Amino acid sequence: MGAGHGHLLHYHGHSVVHRAPGHVKVVALVAFMLLVVATPREWLWAFGVEAAVLLGVVALSRVPAGYLAKRMVVEVPFAVFALLVPFVATGPRTELLGLSVSETGLVAAWGLLVKGTLGVLASLTLAATTEPEELLRGLTRLRMPDLIVQIMGFMIRYLSVVVGELGRMMTSMRSRGADPRWPRHWPMLARSLGALFIRSYERGERVHLAMLSRGYDGRLPR
Repeated sequence: MGAGHGHLLHYHGHSVVHRAPGHVKVVALVAFMLLVVATPREWLWAFGVEAAVLLGVVALSRVPAGYLAKRMVVEVPFAVFALLVPFVATGPRTELLGLSVSETGLVAAWGLLVKGTLGVLASLTLAATTEPEELLRGLTRLRMPDLIVQIMGFMIRYLSVVVGELGRMMTSMRSRGADPRWPRHWPMLARSLGALFIRSYERGERVHLAMLSRGYDGRLPR
C-alpha cells in the first residue's frame, strides 16, 4: 500500500497536453463544460465547433482514439436514458423509423446525448493526460480546501486496495457456489458489500491513527 500509485485512465505520454500544468487543464475543462452546458440545443454549428476543438486537443495529446473509446462505455446508461426520452415525453408527436415519438423529447434527447458525450470525452482526455498527483497539485494551486484535496488523494491511493479486496471477496463467493449475478444470491452480495464498507472504514481509522502518531496536524507535508 505504500508504493506509488497511478490510475487506469492515465495514458503515459510526452505531448504538449501531457506537459501542461494540472491547474491549467482543470480550468480549461471547467470552462469548456460550462460553455457546452450553456449552448442551446438548437445551435448545431456551436456543438460542431466545440467537438472540433475537443478533437483537436485529443489529437495534440496523442492519446489513441481506441484508448478513449473503450472508456466511453461509462456513458452507456446516460445514452440509454436519452434514447428513451422521446418515447416517454409529452407534446406533439412525429414519426421516426416507423415509431411515434415526441418532438420535444427528440430535442431533449439530442441535447442530453451531445452534451454528455462532449463532457465524458473531455473528462477522459484530462484523466488520460494528467497524473493523479499532478491533478491534486493543480487543485491545491486553485485554492481548493486542503482537506478535500487530502480526501481525494487518499481515495485515489486506496481505491486499488479496496477494489482488490472486493475481487478477492467475489472469488471467495464463487468458490462456495454463489454467483453474484443471480438475483437469489444478491442478499449474500449485499452482506459482502456491507462487510467491505466496514473493513474500509476500519482501515481509514487505522490509517488516521498512524498519521496522528507521526505528527499529522491537518496538513500533509509537500
